[in-house]
Amino acid sequence: MKLRVGVLQLDIAIGDEKKNRENIERWMSQAYVPSDVPTAIVVPELWNTGYALERASELADTEGKRTAAFLGNLAKKYGVWFVGGSVLVSTKEGHTNRAQAINPQGELVAWYDKVHLFRLMDEDKYLLSGKKDCLFDLEGIKAGCVICYDIRFCEWLRTYALRGTEVLFVSAEWPSSRVDHWKTLLRARAIENQMYVVACNRCGTTGNTHFAGGSMVIGPKGEVLFEGSEGEEAGFVTLNLEAVSEIRKFITVFNDRVPEIYDTQTK
Repeated sequence: MKLRVGVLQLDIAIGDEKKNRENIERWMSQAYVPSDVPTAIVVPELWNTGYALERASELADTEGKRTAAFLGNLAKKYGVWFVGGSVLVSTKEGHTNRAQAINPQGELVAWYDKVHLFRLMDEDKYLLSGKKDCLFDLEGIKAGCVICYDIRFCEWLRTYALRGTEVLFVSAEWPSSRVDHWKTLLRARAIENQMYVVACNRCGTTGNTHFAGGSMVIGPKGEVLFEGSEGEEAGFVTLNLEAVSEIRKFITVFNDRVPEIYDTQTK
C-alpha cells in the first residue's frame, strides 16, 4: 500500500487568519499535482493565528468549525486529506491548540488537542492541555498526529506505536535555535517506533524568534526522505507502507519489550 504525503512549509502572519488562509490556497494551487495515490497534506502548527495566545478570546475558532469548513472545502477541491496543521480553538472549557484530520470528502474524522504545553511560549498560561491521543484510519493506513513539543515525550509517542500507528503526522512551530533537537527527535521517534514520521514546521520570523523550517519526512528505519530548507516551500513524497511491517518483523522491538520491569523502576 502507498500513500503520498505533502508538507506545506509556510510562514504565518500573526493574528491574520484571512492572509494565512490565502497563503494555503495559493500554495495548493501552485504546488499540488494530482495523483492516483491517496495524498495527505500537512501544514504548520497554529497556522491560522500563529502564537497570538494573548488574543485567544478574539481570534480563536469556536470548536474549530471555521477551520474544518475551510480545510474541508480544500480537501474536496483537490481530493486530498488534510492532517494536522493545528489552530487556536475555543471550547466551552477554554482554549486549545487543536489539530484536525479531514478526509477527501471534506469530513472531520479526528482531532487532537496538544497534550504537552510548552511553557517557553506561555501555552500553559493560555491553553488547556489535551487529554487523549489521535488515531484514525487513513485509506486503510493506521495514522496518528501530535503537535510540536509532544515529540520530546518518547513515552507518549510509544503509545501510538503500540496501537499500530504506521504514519505519524507532526505540525510544529520549532525555532532555529533548537533545530538540531528537531531533526534528532524526529529521526529517533521514527527509528524507535519503526514508523513513518511526516513533520511540517513553520518558517519565517516573529519578534525575536526565527522559525527553522526544515520540515521532514522520515522512513521507519530513520532514513530522511525529504528535508525542507529555511523558507516557504512544498514537498511531496510517496511512502511504501510495506516498509513498516518489514522492519517490525526484522527487528522485533515490540515483541522484545519488558514493560513489567520498566514499570517497577519508576515507583
